[in-house]
Amino acid sequence: MALFEAIQTTDGRRRYDVKSPVTLQSIGQFDCATPDEVRAAVARARKAQREWATRSFAERAEVLWRLVDQFVARQDDIVELVIKETGKPRNEAISMEVLAPCMQISHYAKRGGEYLKTVHRRPSGVMRFSKKLTLVYQPLGVVGLITPWNGPVALAANPLAQALMAGNAVVHKPSEVTPFSAVLLEEMTRAAGFPEHLYQVIQGDGQTGAALIEAGVDKVSFTGSVATGRRVGEACGRNLIPVTLELGGKDAMIVCRDADLDRAADGAVRGSCFNTGHYCCGTERIYVPEAIYEPFVAKVVEHAKALKQTDQGESDIGAVFWDKQMDIIEAHMADAKARGAKVLVGGERNRSLSGYFFPPTVVVDVDHEMDLMKKETFGPIVAIQKVRDEEEALALANDSEYGLSGNIWTRDLAKGEALAARMQTGSVSVNDIAVTYGIAEAPFGGLKASGVGQVNGEIGIRGYCHLHPIITDTTKKAQGGYPYTLESAAGLQKIVKNVFGNRWLRKLFV
Repeated sequence: MALFEAIQTTDGRRRYDVKSPVTLQSIGQFDCATPDEVRAAVARARKAQREWATRSFAERAEVLWRLVDQFVARQDDIVELVIKETGKPRNEAISMEVLAPCMQISHYAKRGGEYLKTVHRRPSGVMRFSKKLTLVYQPLGVVGLITPWNGPVALAANPLAQALMAGNAVVHKPSEVTPFSAVLLEEMTRAAGFPEHLYQVIQGDGQTGAALIEAGVDKVSFTGSVATGRRVGEACGRNLIPVTLELGGKDAMIVCRDADLDRAADGAVRGSCFNTGHYCCGTERIYVPEAIYEPFVAKVVEHAKALKQTDQGESDIGAVFWDKQMDIIEAHMADAKARGAKVLVGGERNRSLSGYFFPPTVVVDVDHEMDLMKKETFGPIVAIQKVRDEEEALALANDSEYGLSGNIWTRDLAKGEALAARMQTGSVSVNDIAVTYGIAEAPFGGLKASGVGQVNGEIGIRGYCHLHPIITDTTKKAQGGYPYTLESAAGLQKIVKNVFGNRWLRKLFV
């Protein structure tokens, strides 16, 4: 049964019915916004943004603080809705969709003004004697926000807070798989006293997202698959719109010979199974030196077998959020088994439960000929490959078209950081699962097929601005050079020779 189905209409609208992955029952329907409606939303946002941009950082921050109040007051509503849409365990719904947004929004409310404050400085070189440089972070205008289904609240609230604190308005197209969380978020922004039309949600599918890019937005922030990200990037390039693309990953975990195996095994299971494996920087392949391979695998099996999966009450592993993702998980597992992989735990859909459930799975005897080790699986699978040593592990970790994140486990922190610096990936965690996105100050983004640009921290919020230089002449005389003469040309050459031909002087002037 498809969890996201088109419904025949008599008015020409594209209408969809959304089902819970746990109960397989409908949780609601929505109509796709038309291109005209999308353009109208952008026009309303542009009008709202003009007034919003005149507000001080303190005034913008106060609005964001009120949104945090809404998250606190309505956390039960958020959790219940997210569980309906995704089937996440309650603990993960709270930590990812309530706690994390509270932390992220609070960070930019408190520090956004510091990140974006106007800077005054004297330029280097001879210009320092006559010019003053002012750097102003101007908001871009209207941001088109396109978000995925694996973190329907968190992955919307974080860029929303950054874009708004920077002085922009936002038009948001959430995933059609989890559309109703964004409706609740919009309701919360109204209750928080957001100016009308500053944040608007438009429901729809891929065609709606394409219409948003063509509707005259000033930037696109996209989180999603590599395939869709390529199309978004192409459209933004054609329209000369700046874009950040936070795409998929195939994150590697390297277990060093001196690692604390209990801690590393726990990290392997958490990193692979958190959010049912549905997060872009989840651990998808693990490399373990042969010297510690067998005891490590034994501990992983022990951890994985202890996990509980149920559709009633508290569960450690939730549902697969989308039936199409279940197809990918099962296809990758079938390919791995056909190529000789050995399943130690799980391995097949949990058919004892009525919804879309795949159990925590441990697979060994894997290699880079298998889709499970090459393509993004996005499921609760711990895939472990035996290697000679850490150097082979690093080579295999870098042997991927993806490069989003990764993690290294060792008792020698200096060695861990040195290995991390050689990983060809957007970020690395040492002795933890990938936590970069949860550190507000840390830039987050991928290399290779994992994305373009970085989000979060100073670089993230500044990406919603144009860095606007203003040059002011501080002298009281004309700076012109006309008319040109042989004497003036000779004077310029003399400056070049006397200043830049002298090693001491040129260092002084630059």
